[in-house]
Amino acid sequence: MNLASSMADKTKNTDKIGFQLNKITTEQFAIIQDAYDNTSEEVNMTISLNFGINKDDKFIASFVKVQFEQKEKAFLIVEVGNHFKINEASWIELNKPTDKIVLPRGFAAHLVMLTIGTLRGVIHCKTDNTEFNKYILPTINVMDLIKDDVELK
Repeated sequence: MNLASSMADKTKNTDKIGFQLNKITTEQFAIIQDAYDNTSEEVNMTISLNFGINKDDKFIASFVKVQFEQKEKAFLIVEVGNHFKINEASWIELNKPTDKIVLPRGFAAHLVMLTIGTLRGVIHCKTDNTEFNKYILPTINVMDLIKDDVELK
């Protein structure tokens, strides 16, 4: 199946960026039972973002990692990656003379938002029928996480 999408970044008046989700990877998944206290309701969550690039194949990957923690110890760790194929015309637009790929902030946020949705699904599927299924990733304002354009080398 070949599903393509595009997004216009209205903040920069760029042309539409054509891309398609080509691959999903589960980079990490761990339940650390010894770090979990099912009698405690205090749970913290950390989220981290990362991007990757494959210039030869014109791919950009968005990685999101989430850790649910109690007493500063992670008990549920999930990291997923969405790998996006960028179409030729858009790749040329994103490629800067300094040999960097620059993702406009809005486009980078869009890719991360898609990856967060994927991560929610992975958490649900891998924790289904366990006591950890109650940990659902809350809604996240991705624009708070991505402050600027993203430069990739």
